[in-house]
Amino acid sequence: MDILRAFAFPIALLVIFYFLLIRPQQKKDKKIREMRSNLVVGDHITTIGGIVGKVTKIKEDDITIEVGADKTKFDVKKWAIGNKVNQSDNN
Repeated sequence: MDILRAFAFPIALLVIFYFLLIRPQQKKDKKIREMRSNLVVGDHITTIGGIVGKVTKIKEDDITIEVGADKTKFDVKKWAIGNKVNQSDNN
């Protein structure tokens, strides 16, 4: 019975730690992975560096985006996509 009491507190801390820190981060990571895998040509995105552009071509791990008034195109890695910008947010 003493062994059970000795391990009850550390186990309770691990359970609390899991539900407060680990599980929410896993949900957030899953949501970001889904967003990156569901990108299509024409989507407006923001990179993790803050560059806003429009997706023009999608390869396996690379995405070509078009930015600026002169429509400059360059490639970024999929992991560098921070979020998808809604059309209503652009206006």
